[in-house]
Amino acid sequence: MSDRLNRIYTRTGDKGTTALANGNRVAKTHPRIEALGTVDELNSLIGLLIAELDQAHRLTDVLQPLQHDLFDLGGELAVADEKYQVITEAVVGEVETALDKLNAELPPLKEFILPGGSRAASTCQLARSVCRRAERRMIELGHEEYINPQGAAYLNRLSDLLFVVGRVLAREIGHEILWQPRASRNKE
Repeated sequence: MSDRLNRIYTRTGDKGTTALANGNRVAKTHPRIEALGTVDELNSLIGLLIAELDQAHRLTDVLQPLQHDLFDLGGELAVADEKYQVITEAVVGEVETALDKLNAELPPLKEFILPGGSRAASTCQLARSVCRRAERRMIELGHEEYINPQGAAYLNRLSDLLFVVGRVLAREIGHEILWQPRASRNKE
């Protein structure tokens, strides 16, 4: 394998533009870069979540492949060519399968839950909220340019999966914190 980055800085972005993988230069504030950056942020948060877990934790095997998928999705965004698609309906299906399996272990929710219960659960819920932002950024980009619709679907399912993983972690490592509306708190 050849070196991918032999120099970290190029100075070509000093005036507010960056290069896509296809060679085109766009503003660093372009919706494509916003979507790509948010997917990268999400990937970093999932990495942080994995670091919170014991290497042998069963959820590591669920989370680690997601990082690779997110890198693939970032690649799609960077290449900016509708012929280059890595995230497929089958990839979205894998997320759904993991989601269904984990959700089957949990009791039904009768109340909303708050992010918290443990550091890992909180990190997971933070990743979920960033995932929702990444999805919004992709949809926003899709109003201007072509996006792979499976990429947006992937992020939609992934946020649901992260919600469920957060619940699993809260119940395994800590506890779920149920939302108490102000009216019910004031009665105590």
